[in-house]
Amino acid sequence: MPILSPIGRRHWKTRMLIGIMYALLAVGAVTMVYPFLLMLAGSTKSAVDAADQQVIPEFLTDETALYRKHVEGLFNESLNQMRWAYDSDAATFQKVEPPGEGSPLVSEWREFLKSGDLPAYTFELGYLAAPQSRGAIPSGLREFKNLMEQAYGDDITQLNEVMGTTFVGWNAFFVLPQNGLERRVHGGDRAFDRAIRDFIRNQPVESRYYFSAEGFYKHAFLKNQYTRDLNDFNRAHGTTYRAWSEIHLTRRLPDPALSSELERDDWERFVRGILSLAWIRADASATPAYRDYLKAKYLGISVLNNRQGTSYSGFEQVPFPAQPPASGVALSDWESFLQGWRDPGTGILHLLSAEALSLDTVDFRFRDWLQTKYGSLGSLNRHIKSAIPSWLDIRPPQQEFHYQAFKSQIQGLRREFITRNFLTVSDYIFRHGRALVNTALYCGLSVLCALIFNPLAAYALSRYRPRSTYKVLLFLMLTMAFPPMVTQIPIFLMLREFHLLNTFAALVLPGLANGYTIFLLKGFFDSLPKELYECAQLDGAGEFRLFWQISMRLSTPILAVTALGAFTGAYTNFMMALLLCQDERMWTIMPWLYQLQSTSGQGVVFASLILASIPTLLVFVLCQKVIMRGIVVPVEK
Repeated sequence: MPILSPIGRRHWKTRMLIGIMYALLAVGAVTMVYPFLLMLAGSTKSAVDAADQQVIPEFLTDETALYRKHVEGLFNESLNQMRWAYDSDAATFQKVEPPGEGSPLVSEWREFLKSGDLPAYTFELGYLAAPQSRGAIPSGLREFKNLMEQAYGDDITQLNEVMGTTFVGWNAFFVLPQNGLERRVHGGDRAFDRAIRDFIRNQPVESRYYFSAEGFYKHAFLKNQYTRDLNDFNRAHGTTYRAWSEIHLTRRLPDPALSSELERDDWERFVRGILSLAWIRADASATPAYRDYLKAKYLGISVLNNRQGTSYSGFEQVPFPAQPPASGVALSDWESFLQGWRDPGTGILHLLSAEALSLDTVDFRFRDWLQTKYGSLGSLNRHIKSAIPSWLDIRPPQQEFHYQAFKSQIQGLRREFITRNFLTVSDYIFRHGRALVNTALYCGLSVLCALIFNPLAAYALSRYRPRSTYKVLLFLMLTMAFPPMVTQIPIFLMLREFHLLNTFAALVLPGLANGYTIFLLKGFFDSLPKELYECAQLDGAGEFRLFWQISMRLSTPILAVTALGAFTGAYTNFMMALLLCQDERMWTIMPWLYQLQSTSGQGVVFASLILASIPTLLVFVLCQKVIMRGIVVPVEK
């Protein structure tokens, strides 16, 4: 019978009361759903949009926001690399704007890249690392990792032996994008480094970014020396540049007739001490000076041969390398000659002449390719319908090129950013280690034991009613007064004495019986009609049949609640699982997720929380009718 009759519901006060109740329920629903939606949106975040607090991620509806996330991923979250390649002063990736009208040189740049003349040190692959987002595995790294796993399976030790790496596990697999412009950063020559370069070389040119020595010169050297205010630069150099775009890195030492002495000094200091050696070349005219330098440094040709592993009969046979040697002592000698080496005996400074130096960068290779193709700047301007004043004003149109590629893969990029953090968590938990198997076994054993030992204890108290029943129930209820943290140490010490640590027994035994569950089951068993037991006994039923076919069959709802509690307790167990099983091979999902979250950013953390909640959500959705019966039926009884 309803509390309110149909006639009573028609009164305006009753309708107002019902309306208020529904409104409060709606508010309660919003307060529960809204944080979940924020967490769901947060699971798609990277460093560029981590501060956004929107239920619907902006990159799903706004192409500019998606473009910023793409640029961030393309440059492996390195703001400096983006500034140097795009000649941009953007303070953050949030300030990056899509380029305006497409550069007329985009098609020429694409054709130049397809020619395949650029060596591996001139470019890097995007989506290879996410150091600012922390923990996320971008698409490029996932693909390379899959290749390594296909080659070496689960044996990370074999990978380390063959590739010269020291990964402690597949979860620790990473790639450091190369910085091909700074002198202090040197590319590796391990088998792993060669493997990643081969992998990058086979990727589409649209997924790469190319190092710009001119952008590095302006943004990392000049603007750090003279501030970003062009007026400060002009005052120091006595120049009248109207924009930073008028300042260029020349191939050779600037002409004294066209530049100031300080500009020449800037160029020389940058080339001798800042720029990576891979981009520097020297003329053969420096050969006599180079031989004199080696003679002063090594004194005898035998010492040189011993150090460099050569077999020259005299210093006059030593050739001067036009470009730096690949590695070893020869490279060190070349760099010392470039920077200047002072003879400790005579005090003479041996220095590679600045006039003999030249640069071989991507910018100059592109200009040379255009000059070879069109012959003159006028012919190029006529072909692309532009008015470029000089060859130095031509820069690789990387931003426009990348933007065109971005426009053709918008849907794919959205899928990538939606799923990337979830794929990272899945890779961490499901593909490596035994977390999934351990969790399934632990939850299964916990549910099985909870459905055996708790009902047996409750049945004994309900059926036989010993005189100490009240004391037993009081003792069972007292166990609820102590939080789990109080019992952790004695449980740990006891299990250690029995040598059960790092076993499933250590996980299951502490929760084998639950005082509150026994108390709840006893109350449910007490409500069952005694006549059923008496009739069954008259028919010859034994005690086990009474327990199994009557008590257990009629107690399905409350047993479902018991199973749910056991499953939830085992699945969400973190502290005890970590304390009792410190061997990673025995870790369940929760310790693994904790380890992942401690080294990950917001997006990966939110994705891990959502994935971790799926099993309990599925259990509730699939079993909610039985669970609700277990909650309602005892109340009705």
